[in-house]
Amino acid sequence: MIEGVEFEYLKERSYAKILDLQEGVFNQLIAEKKGREFSSSPMKVFMCQHNHVYTLGKNGDESNILPLAKESGAEYFHTTRGGDITYHGPGQLVVYPILDLDRFGIGLAEYIEKLEEVIVLVLKEYGIEGKRLEKASGVWLDVNEPDKTRKICAIGIRSSRFVTMHGLAFNVNTDLKYFDYINPCGFQDKGVTSMEKELGGKQYFMHIMERFYNIFRTVFELNDALLVIPLERDDE
Repeated sequence: MIEGVEFEYLKERSYAKILDLQEGVFNQLIAEKKGREFSSSPMKVFMCQHNHVYTLGKNGDESNILPLAKESGAEYFHTTRGGDITYHGPGQLVVYPILDLDRFGIGLAEYIEKLEEVIVLVLKEYGIEGKRLEKASGVWLDVNEPDKTRKICAIGIRSSRFVTMHGLAFNVNTDLKYFDYINPCGFQDKGVTSMEKELGGKQYFMHIMERFYNIFRTVFELNDALLVIPLERDDE
């Protein structure tokens, strides 16, 4: 069992604020690994919802941001993660694990597979069959029917010295119209969906967040990983 992981659900926060939190933990863990095999400080998993924002991966194609995107009112960030353009907003569970994979004894490919497995297992509890799509990260529905294939969870990470940051965006009650202004993850022939759309109504977000937390702990074999939910915002 792995120890030294702390979860925080930070409610609705700006992308810039959470990016600062991530980078602080990320840089600390990397600094500790110089000359050592492992870091020693607590690892973090930040969970939140964002205000409306588009983020582009470090090697993403800006042409996937369609001309009307500026009219959406969403912010825009060019980030250091992998992947292409995606959207974050209210009703979407965004998760940023800052983990030292050397402590887990796994590499990046297995790490991404485990993130996908967590989402697949959460969806299974709601009767939704999520799957991996060949040559595409994230979790998808109806992967064997190309005309119906749609993404419900996007994944994009950055790593250095096997310390990770950035993470996943899981569409729970997400307003899907914001995806109309982009080619999500660079795809022009794949759709985007949410639990709300698939199940025909809004879902209780906190229940899904708690299920994600519990399943993440199981898949990553975490021990004594507490979930903290701050009472007050300190977004400014």
